[in-house]
Amino acid sequence: DSGGDRAALMYTLIGSCKLNGVEPEAYLHHVLAIIADHPINKIKELLPWNLTIPAE
Repeated sequence: DSGGDRAALMYTLIGSCKLNGVEPEAYLHHVLAIIADHPINKIKELLPWNLTIPAE
């Protein structure tokens, strides 16, 4: 069951990225690179529709 739950979460995240015009792979790379130093009370800033991903 937990594998299905994780797959559903990833499909939802990827779908949200695509609906908001964000490249899913670039989004995940960016978020994973900055999340450790990001304040927990500002976690909503990391959602695909709130984030501007810098060009590499």
